[in-house]
Amino acid sequence: MNYSDVLETAKKNIGPNCKVCPVCNGLGCGNKLPGPGSKAPGNGANDNYNAWRKIKLNMDAIVPNTEIDMSTEFLGRTLAFPLITAPVGSIKLQYNPTDDVRDFNEQCLAACESRGIMHFYSSGLNEDVHRSAIASRIAHGNNGVPVINPEADENIIIQMNRCKEELAPVAMSVVVDSAGLPHLKECHGSGGTKSVEQLKMLKEAAGVPFVVKGVMTAKSALKAVEAGADAIIVSNHGGRALAETPATAEVLAEIAEAVNGKAKIIVDGGIRSGLDMFKAYALGADVCMICRPVLISYYGGGKEALECYFDKLKAELSDTMYMCGARKISDITKDMIRIQ
Repeated sequence: MNYSDVLETAKKNIGPNCKVCPVCNGLGCGNKLPGPGSKAPGNGANDNYNAWRKIKLNMDAIVPNTEIDMSTEFLGRTLAFPLITAPVGSIKLQYNPTDDVRDFNEQCLAACESRGIMHFYSSGLNEDVHRSAIASRIAHGNNGVPVINPEADENIIIQMNRCKEELAPVAMSVVVDSAGLPHLKECHGSGGTKSVEQLKMLKEAAGVPFVVKGVMTAKSALKAVEAGADAIIVSNHGGRALAETPATAEVLAEIAEAVNGKAKIIVDGGIRSGLDMFKAYALGADVCMICRPVLISYYGGGKEALECYFDKLKAELSDTMYMCGARKISDITKDMIRIQ
């Protein structure tokens, strides 16, 4: 199986809302919500994608001809390369009414296990989804991190406690930017934004490394650090939470500078290749998160297709590192890119 095969198969399975464009840039799905599109007006998914295009790579081949090492330490785990897959709450709501997010989580966790990376999975819209994801996480080397939507605090704590049953996850995450999703408000009317004090309480309740998803400014990043976050996810929910926000590539460097190593930085939004991943590390990210192409790959053949996409990303990242003079992830610096 190659990636072209993955895309052709995905076109047959994914449903009417996603067009499986040759490059997933947000133009084909537009503002379809529910669906994979952006929140109107504007097109945040396309903004995210285009921002990475404005960053070019500085080639430097006058370096020792040594091996590439992409392994990365992250939240107490060693990743084969610094990639995690993004949480999805409901695929039947976004794609086909017969689709089951439980199978997506199972296939994604299995593929991530085989490739030495991690899957961040949503707590889902019902209890069965949540418990199924926990079982899949345990079955695949405990390589998944639950991401809980911004419900009432007592509901989040209940879900955290359920996640600790049998085998606690390596980390837990609360997503705050999904407070802006209209369809999520209909499902979780109690959800909403979180104060620093609320995040502190949730951090204490987690009992494991705590991740806050949905940070888009240096100010918000420092609030998350104040609350005790061990990692933050720079994300505008793929352009789905609020229209006319900056792209994640545009705010990443200033957020990384403000955090100054006090928390790990994950970046999500418009990353489509190993070249984009390299650019993200040069701007200060520790790990990249990808969503839409992962979903497309799932529809293109489950675990095998996901592995195909992960292998493609890893090969692209390795080639970019090799030609830009970086031999390990920590070698990647801002002078290896050029921002137009």
